[in-house]
Amino acid sequence: MKGINRKLAVFMVMVFMFSLIAGCGSKTTEQKAPAGTVKVGLNMELSGGAATYGTDARDGALLAIEQINAAGGVLGQQIEPIVRDCKSAADEAMTISSALAGEGIVAQIGPLTSGDVAGSTPIMMERKIPLIAPAATAVNVTVNERTGAVRDYIFRVCFIDPFQGTLMAQFAADNLKAKTAVIYKDSSTDYAKGLAEYFRKTFEAKGGTILTEEGFVKDDRDFKAVLTKIKTVNPDFIYVPGYYQEVAPLVKQARELGITAPIGGCDGWVSDDMVKVAGPANLNNTFLTTDFSAEDQDAKVVKFVADFKAKYNKVPNSFNALGYDAALLLVQGLRDAGEANPEKLKNALAGIKDFVGVTGKMTMDANHNPVKAGVIVEYYGGKQIMKARVQP
Repeated sequence: MKGINRKLAVFMVMVFMFSLIAGCGSKTTEQKAPAGTVKVGLNMELSGGAATYGTDARDGALLAIEQINAAGGVLGQQIEPIVRDCKSAADEAMTISSALAGEGIVAQIGPLTSGDVAGSTPIMMERKIPLIAPAATAVNVTVNERTGAVRDYIFRVCFIDPFQGTLMAQFAADNLKAKTAVIYKDSSTDYAKGLAEYFRKTFEAKGGTILTEEGFVKDDRDFKAVLTKIKTVNPDFIYVPGYYQEVAPLVKQARELGITAPIGGCDGWVSDDMVKVAGPANLNNTFLTTDFSAEDQDAKVVKFVADFKAKYNKVPNSFNALGYDAALLLVQGLRDAGEANPEKLKNALAGIKDFVGVTGKMTMDANHNPVKAGVIVEYYGGKQIMKARVQP
């Protein structure tokens, strides 16, 4: 019995010591920072027709992530960006979103164009992972136009086409005092057709007259015949919604034909190639709607411009800024959610209010569109000059 009691005593001491060690171990585990990283997919157009937009947004997003990680990350973890090229193709965007979901991302930034976002959307909705679109402006990006249902997991940081088309029409009528206008749109994209529609409605509502509406298609490079026709009607203003690949040679040819009327456009114009192809002098007296101007003297913008120039040795454009804000908005959502959980992040993003980014202060509306100001920019001497920031 004494031997048994002695053995029992030794056993009880061992159990007690083990429980102390286990208890200390569990307490240490609770105090440790969360393991691993927060994986974020960057599904961007890094090649193909929209490569300029995707590359610019990627650079902005990576700068933001670098700064966030340097400041300690989010929720005690570093952000791990997983960058992929969707090649400016909707089907490739879908394939990449599926692969990124399999890698355990908590959210995806991009693609840039509305069509490529539409490619990703079915996957993101099915896998219930938030997507933040930096520059997809079509209304149906976040809302199913057939049913009116909001796409729960799709968000954006840019303004939408109705606001952009309306803003340029207001500027043409109110600031430039235009009474007549011609619309010369990219008729091969819903993006440009939507902008043209909202420009027409607003301009006519302000008492203006649309003299004619013309169209071009993707990859057109000779615009002289239509421009000659436009010259004969002598409009006060010409609205050219489209992408820089076609718009740059179009503007160049317009000026070569002696058309001096102001020409207005949209965020699809934003590219360094606009100046290279059109020429600085030909771009004088042209205007565009965008989300950002590097000339804005807001303290947050000034710092962003300095940081971006230090890293990339160039002045940031609106796509750089939108990529940057998309990453910052994601981080704000994660902080509000309290954990890197896609469902909680989705709810937090829907509740974003008064978030201040470099493209302005924004509050997410019921359709997952940011309520924010727009910027009118003028080209002069090959540089973009900020004309006005217009509240919605």
